[in-house]
Amino acid sequence: GGKDATIDLYTRDEASGTRETFWKKLLKKGPIADKANVVASNGAMKVAIAQDANAIGYVGIGHLDATVVGVKLDGIAPTQENAKNGKYPVVRLLYMNTKGEPTPLVKAFIAYINSPEGAKIVAKHGYIPTP
Repeated sequence: GGKDATIDLYTRDEASGTRETFWKKLLKKGPIADKANVVASNGAMKVAIAQDANAIGYVGIGHLDATVVGVKLDGIAPTQENAKNGKYPVVRLLYMNTKGEPTPLVKAFIAYINSPEGAKIVAKHGYIPTP
C-alpha cells in the first residue's frame, strides 16, 4: 500500500530476543537479508522505521504507537488483546532470570512486578502482565 519505491529493511542484532522470535516464528528460521540495516534496540528500530517512509522492521508490541504501524498477519492486527489471547502469531514471553538465588532486594523487585500495582506499570508501558 505504500508508494512505488525500494523497501528499506531493518533488523535487530544477533543478540536480540526480538530478532530471535521474528526469525523463528515469522521467517521459519530462513535467512535474514544481508542488505538489512542492523539496529541495536527496539527503541532504535522504532526511531529508524518512523523516520524512513520506505522502512519495514519489527519491534516489541510495547513500542507500537502512532509513529509506527503494526502489520496484520493473516488478517490479525497486532493488538494487546490479540497478543494476549494467542490470535496474533508472533509473540513471546519476557522472563526475569537471576544468577543463583536472588538477593532479598531482587526478590522484592520480582514480587513487586508480579503484584497488581506492578502489573499496572507493565501495562502502562505497552506490555502484557502475566496473571
